Amino acid sequence: MRKIIGLTFMVFMAFVRINAQENPNPITTATPFLLIAPDARAGGMGDVGVATSPDANSQHWNASKYAFMDSQFMLGIVYTPWLRELTNDVFLGGFTYANRIDDRSAWAASLKYFNLGQIDLTDINGTPEGTEKLNEFSVDGSYALKLSETYSMGVTLRYIRSDLGIESANSTISPVNTFAVDVSGYYESDEQSYGNINGVWRGGFNISNIGPKVSYTNDGQENFIPTNLKVGGGFDFILDRSNHVSINVEFNKLLVPTPSVSINDDGEAPYRQEDVSFFDGIFKSFGDAPGGSGEELKEITWGLGAEYMYDNSFALRAGYFNESDLKGSRKYLTVGTGFKFKSSKLDISYLFNTSEIKNPLENTLRFSLSFDFGKSY
Repeated sequence: MRKIIGLTFMVFMAFVRINAQENPNPITTATPFLLIAPDARAGGMGDVGVATSPDANSQHWNASKYAFMDSQFMLGIVYTPWLRELTNDVFLGGFTYANRIDDRSAWAASLKYFNLGQIDLTDINGTPEGTEKLNEFSVDGSYALKLSETYSMGVTLRYIRSDLGIESANSTISPVNTFAVDVSGYYESDEQSYGNINGVWRGGFNISNIGPKVSYTNDGQENFIPTNLKVGGGFDFILDRSNHVSINVEFNKLLVPTPSVSINDDGEAPYRQEDVSFFDGIFKSFGDAPGGSGEELKEITWGLGAEYMYDNSFALRAGYFNESDLKGSRKYLTVGTGFKFKSSKLDISYLFNTSEIKNPLENTLRFSLSFDFGKSY
């Protein structure tokens, strides 16, 4: 099994373009691990999280939600096996710590670590020549502030490092070190009565990974990092004091230029991204698809998620995620559950792939553990 691990990082880098042979115009970026949903709660709801109720792992989805969190302190720990059917030492892990300072503000810090496994190196005769361990990680710090009783905004600063080069093999791939920023907003209405039930409206957005282009090589070729727009909303049906049902919808779009057709000297027509700054690329991404508005709409992914909560101690979740067949063809159903034990919570999720394209999380259980402590708000 170890002999295939050396290809694992290439499989991962192809995650966002895995349908490249059939897709005439895929969008690729550097550091795609930044887009992986880290926690099992969102993982059980179709990877939907920008407008769900605040939890310990809101840093990835929408940091402005921390201004509405119920506890003074939250700690979240996540673990997701990756490519489980190929290897057993590739995973995404990390933790988040959040502190609600007062009635209006909060801050949080987090680490996301993607381990690409151990690569055993040999020469052409099979003689061992050592091992390499490739990895990527990000370190975040965020601040959230309530601008009114129902609306907050947040900002996140992120340091990113991606090391995919094999030094002992004289690889030309250099580590990437860069910074990015997130800007987010979150709306949570007061509880209102609708006939026999009460309800709460939620809405949110997050523009994540706003940052400069990066280069893995010394040839001057630069790649965009995955600047991404999330927009979503939801409604909590409060059936009674013990039974709540939440329905959520979310839309995502990469704010990265769509590659356009160019002709090589040999007459072939590859797709290449326009050589513009990351800032210009954000605005161009809304109208640069060669196929016009129809192709632009295909670049939007969407997800639906539902959560049933009983007595704030037991949860059942389900969701669906959809991506156009021409832009990656990721389609899957998810289910999940959650348990609360005093101040701790355990969340578990599972993914059912509904696409012909293999998903790295097929046949994989995802886990999240979180703790709430301090005074309640």
